[in-house]
Order: sequence, then structure tokens, then C-alpha cells
Amino acid sequence: MAGGGAGLAKRLGTLLSGLLECGAFCGIIFGWASLVFVLKDLGYFEELCEPAATSGPNHTMLPDCSRQDEQFSLVFTIGSFMNNFMTFPMGFIFDRFGTAVARLVAMWVRPRRHQGTRPGVGRPSRDPPLSLLTPVSPELAVLLFPAMSMLSVGGILLILTNMQVGNLFGKYRSIIITLYNGAFDSSSAIFLIIKVLYEHGLSLRAMFLFMAACSAWHLLRTLFLMPRTRIPYPLPPAYDYGLRCPGRSQSYRTYEEKRPPGEAGPEETPLEPTTPRGGGDPPGMPFGACVRSGLFAWHVAWLSVMQLRHYLFIGTLNPLLDHLARGDPHLVSTYTNAFAFTQLCGVLCAPWNGLILDRHKRGKAPRPEGALGALADLRASVLSLAVTVAQCLLFSVCAAVPVLPVQFATFVLQVLSRSFLYGGNAAFLAIAFPPQHFGKLYGLAMALSALVALLQYPCVTLVRGPLHGDPFYVNVGLIAVVLVAFVSPVVVARECRRRAKELGAAGTPLAAPPGAETPDEVPR
Repeated sequence: MAGGGAGLAKRLGTLLSGLLECGAFCGIIFGWASLVFVLKDLGYFEELCEPAATSGPNHTMLPDCSRQDEQFSLVFTIGSFMNNFMTFPMGFIFDRFGTAVARLVAMWVRPRRHQGTRPGVGRPSRDPPLSLLTPVSPELAVLLFPAMSMLSVGGILLILTNMQVGNLFGKYRSIIITLYNGAFDSSSAIFLIIKVLYEHGLSLRAMFLFMAACSAWHLLRTLFLMPRTRIPYPLPPAYDYGLRCPGRSQSYRTYEEKRPPGEAGPEETPLEPTTPRGGGDPPGMPFGACVRSGLFAWHVAWLSVMQLRHYLFIGTLNPLLDHLARGDPHLVSTYTNAFAFTQLCGVLCAPWNGLILDRHKRGKAPRPEGALGALADLRASVLSLAVTVAQCLLFSVCAAVPVLPVQFATFVLQVLSRSFLYGGNAAFLAIAFPPQHFGKLYGLAMALSALVALLQYPCVTLVRGPLHGDPFYVNVGLIAVVLVAFVSPVVVARECRRRAKELGAAGTPLAAPPGAETPDEVPR
């Protein structure tokens, strides 16, 4: 970067440290199946189990713990709901106050201390919410509800502020956005590590206290490797961010203040494209117009139905494996570990979606700019959206097969589909709508999908009640629901054709010959 801007080393440091942050803290709630195994072993909600005439693998009588499973499912339902629903107000905070304030809110949520009284101890406890997951005794298992909710809200704020790092890398923007979402998915393997360490004798409480102490990492990144407001796209000349040795912010605003009068600089370089990434709409397109558009409505439907499928699978995995393994705890533990291990691969799978989204930016031909570039980005998203639905459909089919070994294939398809889902969701919203509304639109999409995700609890109740623990019919019904998501890529493809006709009618060439210059501004 010329002119003293952020160099490659600093940008790579921001990228890699952000990947570590997302991979270790942001989405650990989605490793719930591994944590449930440990919590059951410790006796959480054990009082809900009732004696039953069920024969185990050694012809022993197993208790009926369906009510215990429902309670664990409710904890995950509320935690995952908060993960999505609170993204909407958090998106407003990010758009209105910037990165530093949003990250400080996330740090306040995660390490905030809880006031309560431990059983048998006469003094109040002062433990961070991560340690609420180990509230000393199963008698305080109810603290799982606020603990998982606080973890979710803090994690979603961190991933929201990290996705803008893609703006630092130009043509690799979509790849990096999907990479961060893949790291978010992979963080669910943290509970697998906790499960393995617990089985080797390490205290669950000590592990969560250690994780709470790691919140200092978020503060260091906020001060030195993140902007105070937001990272603009495209980047202005000599853009810098974070604190330097004298302690002054080197964000875009500071650069503007230091620029000598009359010198050309970022003020003449728009922080956003002349035509927004969706093409055709003015830079000041109102937030309400974005929300009322068919693109956004069908995208929310695309996100909601597939997210419901994933949440229901994660929240009911432990009882599902217990049902298929006929109560054999060794088999349940083996398959739980296999599922958690596959979650580590999310960070490897997600960039594939970014390659699909950015495929038109590679090659010898010059990349189109302005409305043509926005249209090319939107066209590339059609294949990404369709591939994601196809993956989720295959995952749903495998999940409906009541054969235990088939679940290995289900685990692979699940992590592949989920990494494409969340990375594609963020990248599409960045492409299709004005960037100044990204935080709000991302938050609103996640919040609306959270309302649909609440249907997972009635589905669990249906399986535990009338279906007697057999989820086959619910899984078949979800296959039909997932098919609705195919409407979204069709809508986007039709929108691309409409915008191409508008550009053609305005006299804009839709394809520039190799070596030709692409006009910076496109007549409307």
C-alpha cells in the first residue's frame, strides 16, 4: 500500500488472527452434541429420566430419558435462536457505531460476570458466563439457558465484525467472507476438544474458565488489528486502521485529517462503488426498499428452510444416535466424536463457495466494473445458491435413512452444506445490496430465519411424543421443505436477466472485448 497505508503483513495478520478468533470462539454452540454427551455423564437434568422397560445392548433395563432430551433440545433451541435473532439489533449497532463499539459489546457479553449463590457455599459466585456452562452441580443446570444465549450473542457479533476483512483483499473478497464463515462452523469442534479432555480427567469448569480468560485476545485485536468504524470497499488510497505506537488511530478518518489541504486523496475516491454491488440501484437506496425486494424475501426463505434442517439435526443428534445405536454409549460416543471431527473441515469447505462466487474475477480478461461488475457478481451467485440447496437436499436424504453407518455420510454432507449456507448467505447480501446496509440486512435475515428455526422444538416434541422417538417422518417432511429453497436461485437468475435488459437498453455493452477499457460510469 502506498503512502503509509496498511501493508500486506498487517492485512495478513488481521486475516489470520480473525480466522483464529472465529475458529475458537464464535460458533461453539453448534458443537452442542459433544457437550450434551458430557452434561449427561455429569447428570444434568437427570431427574427428568423415568424408569422404563427398555432393553439395552446388554439386556439391561434403560430409563426413559425423553424428557431430559427435550430439555437439552430446548437449551439449544433458545441458544441458536438468540444466535440469529440478536444479529438484527447487533447489525444496527455495527452499522451505526462501527467495529470498535460492536466488538466491545461482544466482549462485555462474553466475559460478563454472573451473580449467584453456589449450593453449600455461603458466598456469591463471580464467574464469567462461559463458566455458567459448568454451574458446579446439576442442581443449577438451568444456568445453561442464559450461558448458551450469551455465548451465541457474543459470537455472532465477532463474526459480523470480522467479515469486513474481505474488503482488504479486493478480488478475493467473497473467498475470505466464506472462509470466515467456515471458521465459524469449525469452531463447533471446540466442544469435541472439551469432551476429549473431560474423558481424560480435566475438569469441565477449569476448561471454561480458561476460555473466558481468553477474552483478552478480542481486546488486542480490537485495538491493533481492526478499524474503529468500518473497512470501506473499495479501499481508498493509503488506507490504514488500528492503533500505532503513538496510540493514535490510523483509520480512514485519521488519514483524512492528516491529508494536506488541496491534495487529492480518499475524499475523491468513493468508499462504495458508484453503482452498488447489486447494480441498478442508487447508492442511497433506502433500507426499507432493500427489505421489501423480492431478492431479499426469497433469500430469507432460502436461508430459513435450510437453517431449520441443520438446527434440528444438531439439536437432536444425541437422541438420534442413541435411538439408532439402541442405547449403546460406546457407539454414541464414537459417532458423536466423528460428527464433531467433521466440523473441523468447515473452514476447508467454505472457500470452495467463494471460488464459485469469485470465478468471474479470475482469468486474463479485464474484470468489468460498475454496473457490469455488479451484474457479473450477481450472476455468479446463482450457481452458488443452487449448489448449496442441492447439498442440503442430499444431506436431508441421508439424515432420513435410519441406518447408523449411513450417518458418516450425513456428517460429511452436513458440514459441507452448512459451510456453503452461511458463507453464501453473507457473500450474497454483500453482493446484491448496498454495502452501507450490510449489517442491518444480515442481521434482519438471521433474525427472521431464527423465528422459523423455533419450529425445531415442536418437531422434537412430535418425535418424542406421537412418533415414539422415531424421526423418520419428520425427516421426510423436511426434505419437502428444503425443496422450497430452489426458488431463490431462480428468482436471482430472473433478476439478472431483467438488469441485463435494462443495461442493454441504456446502451451499455454487456461484454467487453479483451483489452478494451470498461467505462467507469454507466448511464442509467
